[in-house]
Amino acid sequence: MSEESLPADALPEYAERVLEVAELIPPGRVMTYGDVAEWLEEGGPRQVGRVMALYGGAVPWWRVIRADGVLLPGHELDALANYRAEGTPLREASRASEGHLPRVDMRRARWDGGERAEGHT
Repeated sequence: MSEESLPADALPEYAERVLEVAELIPPGRVMTYGDVAEWLEEGGPRQVGRVMALYGGAVPWWRVIRADGVLLPGHELDALANYRAEGTPLREASRASEGHLPRVDMRRARWDGGERAEGHT
């Protein structure tokens, strides 16, 4: 069955899997696009990013981020509000940084899926 013949509300199988991983990430933690692809053992950061851009609005999208911890362009304030509400570790921005927005502290916030690793298939 091609994607063109799918019902309008159906997601491609890979997209469903990416969104399932996004929902597993605990509040206050993050995974990179590459982490999600590695967890799934399929695709890469760009494919995960594409899924999140197209379908990620119904899941905690702010928990899947760039490896450098930079907030999602165009969604910085929404993401920051979610990070602060969840207690996600942040690194305060330097005065030289554009917009003076903090970044996610990847060393402290990154989740490796360890708490669920035994259930991963």
